[in-house]
Amino acid sequence: MEKNHPGYNKSMWKGAPPENFSRARKLRQNMTSTEKILWEKLNNNQLGYKFRRQHPIHFFIVDFYCHQFKLVIEIDGGYHNNKEQRTADQKREELLQFQELHILRFTNEEIVENIEKVIEQILKKIDELKLL
Repeated sequence: MEKNHPGYNKSMWKGAPPENFSRARKLRQNMTSTEKILWEKLNNNQLGYKFRRQHPIHFFIVDFYCHQFKLVIEIDGGYHNNKEQRTADQKREELLQFQELHILRFTNEEIVENIEKVIEQILKKIDELKLL
């Protein structure tokens, strides 16, 4: 993203605002059922890599984050299907990718119906990122 891009703000690249840390803490205390399902698989280095949940990254809070591979995992509920939310998600992804982060998105249905396939996709992405 160039400095003249409307979403660019020089100060935003230095870290998350303090209020995002307390907001993230509240989100961790009130995880959705699908976040809990995925967290059960990611917690305690079960895949061999450390993941954080509800992790502040600049002015966003991502669902899950693996710093080692700069990998963001987002879980999308039904509201992500409306046009306004899709537009907001796209802008958010652009800002995160500008920071050289990699993003995987899963729906609630994918988590609930086939968590093992989700885990396979996460591990596949990690294998790809190891080659970079």
